[in-house]
Amino acid sequence: MTRSDRVFSRAAVLAGLAAALTGGALPAAQAQAQPAVVYDAGGKFDKSFNEAAYNGMERFRKEGGGSYLEFEIANDTQREQAFRRMAQKGANPIIAIGFTQASALEKVAREFPQLKFAIVDMVVNLPNVQSVVFKEQEGSFLAGMAAAMASRSGKVGFIGGMDVPLIRRFQCGYEQGAKYANPKAETLSNMTGTTPAAWSDPTRGGELARNQFSRGVDVIFAAAGGTGVGVYQAARDQGRLAIGVDSNQNHLHPGTMLTSMVKRVDVAVFNIARSVKDNRWQSGVQVLGLKENGVALAMDEHNAKLVTPEMKKRLDAAQADIVAGRIRVADYMADNACKY
Repeated sequence: MTRSDRVFSRAAVLAGLAAALTGGALPAAQAQAQPAVVYDAGGKFDKSFNEAAYNGMERFRKEGGGSYLEFEIANDTQREQAFRRMAQKGANPIIAIGFTQASALEKVAREFPQLKFAIVDMVVNLPNVQSVVFKEQEGSFLAGMAAAMASRSGKVGFIGGMDVPLIRRFQCGYEQGAKYANPKAETLSNMTGTTPAAWSDPTRGGELARNQFSRGVDVIFAAAGGTGVGVYQAARDQGRLAIGVDSNQNHLHPGTMLTSMVKRVDVAVFNIARSVKDNRWQSGVQVLGLKENGVALAMDEHNAKLVTPEMKKRLDAAQADIVAGRIRVADYMADNACKY
């Protein structure tokens, strides 16, 4: 071995030791273009929230971003382990999908300050974390309007997943929109459960929907992740209407899916991954509502016959008024409104 070889070898050993002592800084530098995403309970193909995130990562890959790492949470104990494993591999950024990931992500982000993290649907205030949240109440207001205008009975329904403030925000906006379109409208509501299992129980979703239908409801908005699939099937079976959530779910049962309240989680995830690759990532909080095209009602060939021109005209006018500030939709998580 020559003297230069010995010098190089010693330098390599010292560099490796330094990387180990700093929690893997060297691998992080080598993996700038490989992001990671950790999906929430319900699986990445839940046809809703997680799948929107997956679509965002797939768009990143297809548009030249390169490969990415991913993990599907099966139980709560896996969250922290999943983030730490991604961090040790040097993934950058590491994206958490769902508010339930916040405490685990915060802990790991503190351990790896040289890496960039992001979370969708919750705020984590750290200098290496970007948080993306949505004004779900604004999109849900329009969903409530659509439900009330389409309803023949004057009774509309809401089925939430896990009973948490975020889902109450959907419910609160929905009720306000229904009353705006029809002051006499009545809303029946149910939550599926109090644990993460509430996001992936389509059988229970179907049961709750059938119960609401038996009480006169003829349109149901399901903000329940994979549980909503059971709600949509029940609507189809009974010839009633349903409203999807997060992703555009109109195609699941054309003719009985009135619309979907879309949250652009796919765009948020794509932008996070792309911003790191392009060296323009920033920490802090992004809030996306109707004005920012972060939420919207899905209109396509699958529901074209269900949303009349008059309904569309009223929905467009209300959206313009919300964006302009002429209509203010109360936020369950910030205002003293819709308290249950």
